[in-house]
Amino acid sequence: MGTPNFANRTLYHGDNLPFLRGMNSETVQLIATDPPFNKNRDFHATPDSLAAGAKFEDRWRWEEDVHPEWVDAIQDDWPAVWQVIEAARVAGGDDMAAFLCWLGVRLLEMHRVLTEDGSLYLHCDPTASHYLKAMLDAIFGRRQFRNQIIWGYRTGGVSKKYWARKHDVLFFYAKSDAYAHNPVQERIYYEKPFFTDQQDEQGRYYADVYLRDVWTDIKPLINVSKERFGYPTQKPLALYDRIIRASSNEGDFVLDPFCGCATTPVAAERLGRRWIGMDIWDQAHDTVIQRLQAEGLAAPDGDAAGRLLTFGQIGYSTAPPVRSDEGDTAAPVLKTKKKRSQEPPGPKLTRAEMVDILIEENGLVCEGCEREFDDPLYLELDHNTPRSDGGVNHISNRLLLCGPCNRIKSNKLTLSGLRAENKRRGRM
Repeated sequence: MGTPNFANRTLYHGDNLPFLRGMNSETVQLIATDPPFNKNRDFHATPDSLAAGAKFEDRWRWEEDVHPEWVDAIQDDWPAVWQVIEAARVAGGDDMAAFLCWLGVRLLEMHRVLTEDGSLYLHCDPTASHYLKAMLDAIFGRRQFRNQIIWGYRTGGVSKKYWARKHDVLFFYAKSDAYAHNPVQERIYYEKPFFTDQQDEQGRYYADVYLRDVWTDIKPLINVSKERFGYPTQKPLALYDRIIRASSNEGDFVLDPFCGCATTPVAAERLGRRWIGMDIWDQAHDTVIQRLQAEGLAAPDGDAAGRLLTFGQIGYSTAPPVRSDEGDTAAPVLKTKKKRSQEPPGPKLTRAEMVDILIEENGLVCEGCEREFDDPLYLELDHNTPRSDGGVNHISNRLLLCGPCNRIKSNKLTLSGLRAENKRRGRM
C-alpha cells in the first residue's frame, strides 16, 4: 500500500484528472462513482431545490473534448484501451469514442490509485455500458471483473414502443484477487415452510440468503423524498451505503471522483470510512457540509462530546495533491518492469511529430520487413524495446512498421527479434 498524500474528508474542486494524477499510487481501497453516461443531453437541477444552479452537459465531441496528449498516452501505453475506443468509434460514432477517451484517461488513474486489495464500482446505464465493460476489461483485466449489478426500479415514464427502461448498471472490478468483500444478506419470505421453518414475529416464514446481483429493494429518489437535494442525477444513500459496506472496512479510504451532491462522502462518513471527493460543481463543498449536517454528522462548531465534525474539519482544495512517491504514470508496465533509461530532457514530441521525423530520416519503409510504401497511412509507430520491457516513449526508441509486422511484433519482440521472425517466415 502506498502512502496517502492527501487528507481525509477533502473535497477537490475542479476537473478531476489533475487531482487523480496528483494522488500517490495504491492509496485508496474503494472507488464508488457515478460519472456522466454520454446521454447526449443537458442536466439541470430542480429550480427551487437546494441544488439550484447545478448543471452539466453530458455531450461529447472528439474535436472539443479530447486532448491529443490523452490519445498519445493511450496509444503508447494502453493499446488494448485504444482498440476499444476505435471499435466504439466504428460502432457508436465519434461522440462515443470521445466519451470513452475522456473517461478512459481517468479510469486509468483510478486503477493506479487503488490498493492491491481495492475495488471499483462504476455506475452507468445501457447508453454506454457495453463499451465501458470492454474498456474496464482492458484496464483491469477481464479476470478481475466481479459483477455486473443491476439496480432496478419502477419510477418514471414508460413507452409503448419498447420495454420500459428501468435499470442502471454497476460494474464491480477488483484490482487483484485479494480484494475485500463483506457479503450482504437479504430476507426472503415464503407463504409456506417449503424451504425453511423460521418464522418472524408476524408468523411469516423466511430465510436469510446472500444478495444477488439484481437489486430491486432500493428505491430511486423521487421529488418528495426527504433525502432529495435536487441535484439532477442524485442517487440514494442506501445504494452507496450497500457498496461501501460490502467492499471496504472501517478506516479505509473511499474515493468518488464525480461526487456531485456528496452521496458517496456522506455514506462513507456514516460508516466510519475516510473519504475523498472531487467535483467540478461550484457548490460541491457547501453541499458536502449541508448533507453531513442534515445527517447529524456535523455542526458548525461540532459538539462538546466531540462526536460531530466541525465545518472546519471538512477540507477544500482547488490545487492537486503533490505526489511523494515515484510519480510514474498510469502505464501498467512501469510498475513491474524497470525502465532501461529515463526520458531525455526537453520538449516531448507528439506521435504525429515522431512519424514525420522518422519518414524524413528513413523514407516510407517498414523497418521490420524493409518493404517500401507510397503512402504513410500504411506505416504505424511502435517501440523498438517494448514498453513491457521498460522501453521509453522517446523518439530514440521508436520505429515505423507496416500493419502485419506490428501485429507480429506485438508488445514482446524488439526490432531484431521481429526481423528474425520475419526471416523465419520468409517475409523479408
